[in-house]
Amino acid sequence: MTLVKNAPRTATTLKIRSKSEHWISHSKDPYLELMLRLFQDEKTARRGRDFLNMVEEGQLNGEPLKARDWKRIMEDLEISRSAFYFMRNKLLGAGLIAIRSGEYRLSGMFSRDLADMSRWWWTAVMGNDPENL
Repeated sequence: MTLVKNAPRTATTLKIRSKSEHWISHSKDPYLELMLRLFQDEKTARRGRDFLNMVEEGQLNGEPLKARDWKRIMEDLEISRSAFYFMRNKLLGAGLIAIRSGEYRLSGMFSRDLADMSRWWWTAVMGNDPENL
C-alpha cells in the first residue's frame, strides 16, 4: 500500500483560457485565479493559494516551511491529511513548489515549462522568429 505522502507526483492538468478577461494578470487575486485553473473545487483552490502564500512568506522571512511540519500546516489550512497531500502533490506536479532539504520552496519549473511551450508554439507551429516573441 502506498502512503498518501509518498504517492507519485504525476502531471497536473492546467485549464487554459484564451479570452483576455480570464488572463491571470488582469485578476485582483492572481494566485487564486491560477489555483482555480489547477483545482476543480474553489475551496481547494483557496487552500492551494493559502499554502503557496505560506511557502512564499517562509522563504521571504528566511524561515522556510518545513515538510515535517505537515500536521501544523494541515491545522492552519483546516484540511485532512489526504486533502493536504492531494493539494501538495498537485502543486509539486505542476512545478509550482519543490521540496529541497526538507523545506518547501517556490519553484521556477512551472514558468520554464510555460515559456518552453510558448517558444515552441511561436516558432515551430506559427513559424515566427523567436526574436519577435
